[in-house]
Amino acid sequence: MKCSRVALSATLALTSFTAVAADYPAPKQGDWIAKDFKFHTGETMPELRLHYTTVGEPTGQPVLVLHGTGGSAASMLTPTFAGELFGAGQPLDAAKYYIIIPDSLGHGKSSKPSDGMKTAFPKYNYEDMVDAHYRLIHEGLGVKHLRLVIGNSMGGMHTWIWGVRYPQAMDILVPMASQPTEMAARNWMLRRMMLDTIRNDPDYNGGNYTAQPRMMKYAINAYSIATGGGTLGYQTLAPTAAKADKMVDDRLAIPVTSDANDFIYQWQASHDYNPSGQLERIEATLLAINAADDERNPPETGLTDAALKRVKNGRLYLIPASTETRGHLTTGNAAFYSQQLQELLQMAPQRAM
Repeated sequence: MKCSRVALSATLALTSFTAVAADYPAPKQGDWIAKDFKFHTGETMPELRLHYTTVGEPTGQPVLVLHGTGGSAASMLTPTFAGELFGAGQPLDAAKYYIIIPDSLGHGKSSKPSDGMKTAFPKYNYEDMVDAHYRLIHEGLGVKHLRLVIGNSMGGMHTWIWGVRYPQAMDILVPMASQPTEMAARNWMLRRMMLDTIRNDPDYNGGNYTAQPRMMKYAINAYSIATGGGTLGYQTLAPTAAKADKMVDDRLAIPVTSDANDFIYQWQASHDYNPSGQLERIEATLLAINAADDERNPPETGLTDAALKRVKNGRLYLIPASTETRGHLTTGNAAFYSQQLQELLQMAPQRAM
């Protein structure tokens, strides 16, 4: 869910969730090299580095956890997510499950433009990112079948793609803060404006900058405020002009640590996202989890409801809006749906490998 240190800090500032991190095994990190990785553009990289984090032992039931745009495995190892799910007796108890959290292509410690190629790095999209996940899971870690694929925001969109691209690879799909329809409307319009603001900053210099573009922090924060936090949440946290100004000032005071080329690639990758034409291919039991006040995936459009009618084992859990929810950021707190996830894991059949 984070798109930079700025966005992460903004997320933390917006959330009033209280959670105590449960004890779970120490995460382990690793790297795997995908040889001759082919992108949707036809370009090939001889070696694509994929960084990943695991929690639990390989003898457990494998679970794939997918982070949001600009994030990494660290984005998911928070008290409100991992602390609510990975501990003893919790839905994804690491004593029972082998939890795999990759840094997606272009993110974290996986291969990305800032490694040196800058804008010569192949343009990737969400299908490329999922194909990289698939190779890591099957070739790198030797996992033949997943009990669950669960993802948040971009990771939720990746989860939908997993369902249509690799329908026999898992028992359960839980896409969160996402919908299985074309990237469009306000969601893409705001992304486009954010990216164009950075590209048109003279500091950007066609990707050959010597310092990060100064307009980045304004573009990132404008997008973040518009697309996450919840109407009731903002009204609760910033009911006066003075408090609203304080929130903006606090955000702008935090330096951007994201690389501009990495950032642009990460968000541009969503442009052709559209799994809607293949939803009938989904075979796994699917529970979509969205928030009623999600600014990026507003339920009133009816798009997700209509799409789920084409998924034979699919349903929606919609988290009601309240002063405690945070719009698109709500699903970062697993306390809102841990019971539903626990019940799903108990009832969903295990499919033959």
